[in-house]
Amino acid sequence: MIRVPQHRRRLRECIADERGVTVVEFALVAPVFILLLVGTLDIGQMVYAQSVLNGAVQTAARGASLEDGDTAAADQIVLDRVDGIMPGVEIDATRTSYYDFADIERPEQWNDEDDNNVCNDGESYVDENSNGQWDDDIGVSGNGGANDVVIYTVTATYEPLFKVPFTPESWATRTLESTAVKKNQPFANQEDYSSTAGTCS
Repeated sequence: MIRVPQHRRRLRECIADERGVTVVEFALVAPVFILLLVGTLDIGQMVYAQSVLNGAVQTAARGASLEDGDTAAADQIVLDRVDGIMPGVEIDATRTSYYDFADIERPEQWNDEDDNNVCNDGESYVDENSNGQWDDDIGVSGNGGANDVVIYTVTATYEPLFKVPFTPESWATRTLESTAVKKNQPFANQEDYSSTAGTCS
């Protein structure tokens, strides 16, 4: 009778023994599963928050476009609607007004003698928005007046409910943005652009 050395017999027993395999497999799979689960919940919160923010911005922009519109109250509407969805949310709202839709992102008129698309070197321009300088975007900060087109942009920064583990510190906050374009109610005569001339340095 051939005897198998004891250390070989024990090695065979260890290889054949499947006790504890489930625990090891769970230890390997659990971190990946938890990461995917929390990441999915985080993305779900972001999608829902973006949808609510879009709706709030549209409502606020419409309210501010009326003759008796209050921009501070409109901003508060946005904050109130997203506050329960975005923990610790901070919003930053900006408004830029234009005479017409065609003027959005249009530069002020100027004599571009050197064809470099910049007003410089003594080139003359028309200070259409009356701020004393040439601008590559004719828009004026604020809610504008009667019949003006207003671009209302809100940036919301918040801490996610479901923070994804093992991610950089810079991922500790989320930033969402929404924009609405509305034309103010025609409650008075619309002010036209200025025709004051100037020169660029």
